[in-house]
Amino acid sequence: MKISVALLALAAFAADDSFVLRNVTIHSVTSAVIPNATLVVTGGKIADFGTKITIPKGAKIVDGKGLHVYPGLIDSASNIGMAEVSSVRETSDMVELGDFNPQLRSVSAINPSSDHIPVTRGNGITTSLIYPGGGIIGGQAALVHLDGWTWEEMAVEKNVTMQMRMPTIATTTFNPVFGAARRPFAETKRRYEERLKLMSEFFEQARAYQRRKAVGDAGFAIDRRLEAMLPVLDGKESLMVFAPRERAVKDALAFATKEKVKIILAGVREAGSAVKEIADRKIPVILGETLELPLDDDAAYDSPFTLPAELHRAGVTIAFGTFSVQFARNLPFQVANAVGFGLPYEEALKAVTINPAKIWGVDDRIGSIEKGKWADLILTDGDPLEGRSQVKQMWIQGRSVSLETRHTKLYEHYSKRPE
Repeated sequence: MKISVALLALAAFAADDSFVLRNVTIHSVTSAVIPNATLVVTGGKIADFGTKITIPKGAKIVDGKGLHVYPGLIDSASNIGMAEVSSVRETSDMVELGDFNPQLRSVSAINPSSDHIPVTRGNGITTSLIYPGGGIIGGQAALVHLDGWTWEEMAVEKNVTMQMRMPTIATTTFNPVFGAARRPFAETKRRYEERLKLMSEFFEQARAYQRRKAVGDAGFAIDRRLEAMLPVLDGKESLMVFAPRERAVKDALAFATKEKVKIILAGVREAGSAVKEIADRKIPVILGETLELPLDDDAAYDSPFTLPAELHRAGVTIAFGTFSVQFARNLPFQVANAVGFGLPYEEALKAVTINPAKIWGVDDRIGSIEKGKWADLILTDGDPLEGRSQVKQMWIQGRSVSLETRHTKLYEHYSKRPE
């Protein structure tokens, strides 16, 4: 029995991941803004968009008159889904014991039912990099969509980078019970050097394992920890290196040169004289919160605000991460603060859309509004980096996603309270 093309098209547009948005202003991020436009989504992907688009017969129409369409925002570092209540240990699966755990995968620890996920979506964030914590090498980070019944459904890339924390010299520590405390510099420096040595020894061990596996030594046995390091040593997987201070940044750059590995700097709070080398080596940087106090008492008061602009002017590719769970929702506002201190608006928007998509190697699927890409879209009544703007509707892979959160439920509940 023959089925007509018209019937097939009608069936496609009856699916949950196919629709047409019309009368909207399209902000593709990679090209000019298009007012009064139409966008067609078929099978979860962007089929076409522009001002002169023929709307297919039987298409589900969403009229967005006066509204704006942007690609979904990307948080390049968070622990969302891995912890629920920080003070309740049983609800947190962020940190593992031991200094070296490259075999651990954050994706399998994500709780798709976390209350933090819909709250984060409510501010336009559709995708997040979820990283594990603890030790020197905490494990493998995953890039996930913030929607799905299981982590398998959520995963964009199960293993996108390896998380590593660069040892630092920190003479001041903070305990939530006893407050700030200072350690002698000699003790701190000794511990710093010990951890650098441990890190080098582990990489030597991993390379020895790599050589034994390559030649097929008799009695060779698979070691899950060292096996997980092979993509990093082969240059197929990057190391996301946490390096907040200038010294740690320089140590990370030197380490990458010595070990011949590909790195992405993360959580950088000061770069100092290392900025030029970062730019020359084309190393991306994942920046954290801008609404923070400076690292040191004698640092410029606006140093957290101006760092993104400084790196951008030097030619560094930047993205933003919240490095958080409950505050992951604040990503657009942290980015907006950098605009007020010199980061061009267009670059700020790219830093939470196409830039992270390129950094994590998924720019062929997400990060901008282009034909053939997944329809990860937000429909807003204004600029998504502006605190007053509201996300009116969201789609992830063309599926409409609920914007109901614990907050909206409470609002609805108490707004009905009798006076």
